Amino acid sequence: MKKRSKGTVVQEWAAQITALRERLGINQAEFARRLECSAMTVSRWERGLLRPSAEHFIQFGNLGNQDEAWFFWEMAGIQASKMIESLSGSRGRHKWIEAPPLEKAHAGATAARVGKITSFVRLPLLKVVAGSHGVMGDRRSNLRSIVPTQIIGAPALWCPNPGYTSLLRVRGHSMEPLIRNGNILAVDSFQIEREDLYGKIVVASHEKRGLCVSRLRRYEGLDVLEGESREHDPTILNKASGWRIMAKVLWWISAAP
Repeated sequence: MKKRSKGTVVQEWAAQITALRERLGINQAEFARRLECSAMTVSRWERGLLRPSAEHFIQFGNLGNQDEAWFFWEMAGIQASKMIESLSGSRGRHKWIEAPPLEKAHAGATAARVGKITSFVRLPLLKVVAGSHGVMGDRRSNLRSIVPTQIIGAPALWCPNPGYTSLLRVRGHSMEPLIRNGNILAVDSFQIEREDLYGKIVVASHEKRGLCVSRLRRYEGLDVLEGESREHDPTILNKASGWRIMAKVLWWISAAP
């Protein structure tokens, strides 16, 4: 491959960032919100004046289609051959799970009545754990920058924003009996506006206490995070507390007893 000059490389990734944003159909301000940076930063990226960090390149890849993903991940320093090797299980650590052709699966007496099952999407199971009240979760500032350990198929109807939907595990008991220790949550990191999430279950993040699964409530103008069991005091959600909403919990699954 012919060696490219620094200016050419910069022009290429800058154009790719712009193309990604335009394909998503959003402006620089919305793009910045999703990436948790400023609109000025996005502008400087697209003009080639500022090179994104490796974490941001990974985020671009998570937002992109297959071709875009590999370009951005490689810009972050991830070798495609190494990732495929790891996900294929050749090292015995991870296994890439192909979504089965479930649209062809029918059972029993319903087979004659069922036409076509809804389409499926591939969701990444992240190597990250969210705690519940009283239990520390993993410290992560952005779910979209975490490389998955497995890919699991789920009905598209369950995922309103599939590009922002991922899976993670829960640790702790304060969300029981609703959500149990070890359950897998499907979370949507696009839905983070508080006014739309009151009464909903969310994943919040704190720099020191990590990820936490809670129910978001509003009492007399005060936003709080609280568990289902109420054995722990609720946590106030404001700038001073250091907590912020990371994602809305869409649904969860667990192994049969």
